[in-house]
Amino acid sequence: MRRRGKWHDDFERGGEVKLTLGKIYIKDIVFADETKLENGVLYVNPKEYEQLVLEDENLATASFDIAKPGESTRITPVKDVIEPRVKVEGPGGIFPGMIAGVDTVGSGRTHALSGMALVTAGPIVGFQEGIIDMSGPGAAYTPFSQTLNLVMVCTPAEGIEAHEYERAVRMAGFRVATSLGELGRDIEPDEVQEFETPDLAESLQAYPDLPRVGYVQMLQSQGLLHDTYVYGVDAKRILPTILYPTESMDGAIVSGNCVSACDKNPTYIHLNNSVIADLYAEHGKTLNFVAHIITNENVYLADKERSSNQTAKLCRMLGLDGAIISQEGFGNPDTDLIMNCKKIEAEGIKTVIITDEYAGSDGKSQSLADADAAADAVVTGGNANQVITLPKLDKVIGTLDFVNKIAGASADTLQDDGSLVVELQVITGATNETGFNKLSAR
Repeated sequence: MRRRGKWHDDFERGGEVKLTLGKIYIKDIVFADETKLENGVLYVNPKEYEQLVLEDENLATASFDIAKPGESTRITPVKDVIEPRVKVEGPGGIFPGMIAGVDTVGSGRTHALSGMALVTAGPIVGFQEGIIDMSGPGAAYTPFSQTLNLVMVCTPAEGIEAHEYERAVRMAGFRVATSLGELGRDIEPDEVQEFETPDLAESLQAYPDLPRVGYVQMLQSQGLLHDTYVYGVDAKRILPTILYPTESMDGAIVSGNCVSACDKNPTYIHLNNSVIADLYAEHGKTLNFVAHIITNENVYLADKERSSNQTAKLCRMLGLDGAIISQEGFGNPDTDLIMNCKKIEAEGIKTVIITDEYAGSDGKSQSLADADAAADAVVTGGNANQVITLPKLDKVIGTLDFVNKIAGASADTLQDDGSLVVELQVITGATNETGFNKLSAR
């Protein structure tokens, strides 16, 4: 029988749920005969991890490479970016429903290998995979030019469907990231952060002089190759629900989609959600951070109506004064965004939406596919149609075979001199709609 822990006691008596997050700063990644973590240096035996990846018969080959900030290196086509973490104390494990069981996570103690990322790459699945440049003008637009990247390149077995290949690479990435995270289990972190969340009854009565604010996170869930998973469940199958904000820090939400690289949320961003971090930082100072509400993005009108109705209902039930709504993707999800905004506003709750723009290369076209007068407070991640030239770099991890086909590119993208003429849409994280990007406005 599992020992009853403090989390279970707190849950039953309605106390606070606390997650201690220990960050272990990774200073370098090198290949070695033995996989270990010493003095901030991650030593990786690539053969060991190639074998781990190829446990899946849907993958034909696996190889590993290292990309460091400032190097003349381009990674493409990028599929997911993952920060290795390990659950040290508390219920459940990292990536519940995917790798670990389905115990509720978000409490206890978790260690993160900070400053590095596992990047998965390989032949294109759909057409919406991305580019990470470690130097040059492209590096200025992606947050992952600043991380030490262990890159896992996989190729599909002959004859498998695109969605089977996507799933195989996704799951292989989680297996490798979990194994790497285990290296930090017994390491003393360089930085420790504590995140405390009271249960709703207590939270709603706290800080009576501060506005009660919730975070509504829209998850990409528009179908095959456009999925996000919550405790292993495809988000298109959920009704809007409430999470402890710390659950995402343990991998309760993971990416499983191939939407445009600029505004997709790789798993790394779910683990390090900027909106959640900022709301925690202001909690008890300028606002009362009450709840993290997750909802989905749908294809059919009835599904959009159902989810937005339920989202607005939750905001009303929580007695919110304000809500921040973040989107993932563009076009069709703009309708879900505006529905959420106007229905929450109709409850007398002020909203701020976070989106990005597809306003044409000159910035003069309509930025969103939908609009409403209620959406009068907007934070933009930038114009994904902005055109940029990426110079030829010395090294490519992955392949350029598909660079003319990915979203934001064209038949003329690859130039004779090896440079790329692209929209920001191709750059992973360039216009991210949780604010986990490098653009700002003045």
